[in-house]
Amino acid sequence: MRLVIGSDHAGFIMKEELKVKLSEQGYKFIDVGTDNERDSVDYPDYAEAVCVAILEDRAERGILICGSGVGASVAANKISGIRAGLCHDTYSAHQGVEHDAMNVLVLGGLVIGSNVANELLEAFLKSKFTGEERHLRRLEKVNQLEVQYANRNER
Repeated sequence: MRLVIGSDHAGFIMKEELKVKLSEQGYKFIDVGTDNERDSVDYPDYAEAVCVAILEDRAERGILICGSGVGASVAANKISGIRAGLCHDTYSAHQGVEHDAMNVLVLGGLVIGSNVANELLEAFLKSKFTGEERHLRRLEKVNQLEVQYANRNER
């Protein structure tokens, strides 16, 4: 599986730790930044970089980290075709993939520790979308909402 990983400055340390774990497990990944924890950067820029890599088929799934995970999750979910989930427990990390076809795992680098992050990453990567009719039906409804409200805020 091809992966992309990115973070803002608040998620940098966790991103670096997860990269080691991914490498040890033989995963190939693209790191879209940021490159340090000193310089304040804007999480939407890294959310966009992770999501574009997926949309351009350079990666199948993404990992995105900011301080709380909330901002990065909000930003990623503004991009059509992205289903990002902020997870703090393993059930959500695997169920999000299995039922909701989640393609971006979002983590709060200042909220969870390394052990939990590693468990969430493992659950996310080992899971597959079930493709069951009820999940397909629900995803189609999500897609319809995206289209229906896409231009609502433009004036």
